Amino acid sequence: MSIAAINEQLLRAIGVGVAVVRASDLGFVFHNQPFAEWFGTPGEGAALTESIDGLSQEELAPICDEGLRYSAEFKIKRKRRTLVFAINISQASHRNEALLVVECQNITRIRELESMIDSYSAMVERNTRELEREKERVERLLLNLMPRTVYEEFKTFGVVTPQLYPAVSVVMLDFVNFTDFASRTDPTVTLGELNDIFTAFDRIVEQYGCERIKTIGDAYLAVSGMPEPAPDHATAVAHCATRFLRYLDRRNQSHQHKWEARIGLGTGSAVGSVVGIQKYVYDVFGPAVNLASRLQVFANPMKIVAPEEMKDALSEEFRVTDIGPETIKGIGEVNLVNVGDELSTPQPSSRF
Repeated sequence: MSIAAINEQLLRAIGVGVAVVRASDLGFVFHNQPFAEWFGTPGEGAALTESIDGLSQEELAPICDEGLRYSAEFKIKRKRRTLVFAINISQASHRNEALLVVECQNITRIRELESMIDSYSAMVERNTRELEREKERVERLLLNLMPRTVYEEFKTFGVVTPQLYPAVSVVMLDFVNFTDFASRTDPTVTLGELNDIFTAFDRIVEQYGCERIKTIGDAYLAVSGMPEPAPDHATAVAHCATRFLRYLDRRNQSHQHKWEARIGLGTGSAVGSVVGIQKYVYDVFGPAVNLASRLQVFANPMKIVAPEEMKDALSEEFRVTDIGPETIKGIGEVNLVNVGDELSTPQPSSRF
């Protein structure tokens, strides 16, 4: 039942049944429709005490003789139901004739509708809370798929405008011998291991103000400098990379399965946007992403490789050693460097 229907029934229920009777013989002068619905249409010459069971001449005598007001609640059985009515009777006069004005209200129906409204209000409140929780779950899901600023644009306009970011840095990690590990290990174990490791990586990325873009199987991609510019984007991804390896090294000391990774860093421009219509995915592509993806192949296990153009930005905080020129398919000849441990303690605190 809708709120409008409930309100309509409530208004009908709280309508007052009114009757006017002569004080001399309690015969009816007037009655309205609610009174007739509740107590029946009075017949010719019927008295008030005949229409309302439980109302006696003796109870009405003080009203007729002394002008007092009479108020009471009484029960009437109607079709196997017991209804409670409130009645108020007061004295009036018309052309020197004493009259009694009878006002009745259906208390039972009012209470039933009040209970119905309370139940409906509780249901609406419960549904509202569930909708809010669902909205929060959807928001958390979308924030896992795209950066917050991109999500805010998507929520406001329903679309995301592709953006070119001229200066970003990228970290790309790939595990050693993952295909062999996955083929001989229970899938539940494999996914549990990846979930544990990638969750730790996400915390590290967040500490250094980077954005995890996606994982592709065992590959992990994060960027710095987009969607918000970051002047220290090169050192941010390098800190993430060294912390990734440090975490894996410590984890390997206490876990059954041992993990090694190769990491490539890249810098340059990149484009970011939401790809897809039904299944939204925020993705980045461009020279910086291609470079990081290619360079991780040249890294030895548990090592980090970066292009020489990142050397100056990293040399103050990291041990950087030259590898030399390498010809990389799709990119050409690139001078490569190894990025080692941090020379100074990084500002963000971390347990990894």
